[in-house]
Amino acid sequence: MNRILIAEDEERIASFVEKGLRANGFTTTVAADGDTALDYAVTGGFDLVVLDIGLPGRDGFTVLRELREARVTLPVIVLTARDSVRDTVAGLEGGADDWMTKPFRFEELLARVRLRLRTAARAPEVTVLRSGDLSLDLRTRRARAENRTVDLTAREFVLLELFLRHPGQVLSREQILSHVWGYDFDPGSNIVDVYVRNLRKKLGARRLETVRGMGYRMP
Repeated sequence: MNRILIAEDEERIASFVEKGLRANGFTTTVAADGDTALDYAVTGGFDLVVLDIGLPGRDGFTVLRELREARVTLPVIVLTARDSVRDTVAGLEGGADDWMTKPFRFEELLARVRLRLRTAARAPEVTVLRSGDLSLDLRTRRARAENRTVDLTAREFVLLELFLRHPGQVLSREQILSHVWGYDFDPGSNIVDVYVRNLRKKLGARRLETVRGMGYRMP
């Protein structure tokens, strides 16, 4: 089941899109501002983003730019009231996969969502993630570091995969919690720090950097 992130601050439109997508078998999450949308999108937990440009906080152009700078490749369909050629060109050249203007027909949005998901599915599947001499096989669920096999728990595996999919990017504790444990986990818990410490013991301390006041990063 494909997971769609709807980044839209107008509640009426967000609800309309969400109901329509859910009725067609998709799992949806709504983010009402750009900061939340970016936090969700970089977790790797979604297959496509429907992105409004006029978001509070970070606007849609900023969200799109930061996603692509972070090498997040999930498809993005911009859904906006802006209809100028200049904005459309800026969005597409900035990394959007498609551009739709409001008002819109849901049937057309649905067709574009399905098209972008089919296109993304045809891309070569990555089965091994690498960073230097560290590798993670997503099929066998085995990690190797310095030519030795490293045993990982299920949570450690998901956490390491998250870091390997976002090399050089600082991931906040909240982002890590949402991806590995889910949003129902206590945000005041130190579980992220415990698991990062476990990975450092198993893989080597140099693998994960602490960025004080922000989170962790795989250099």
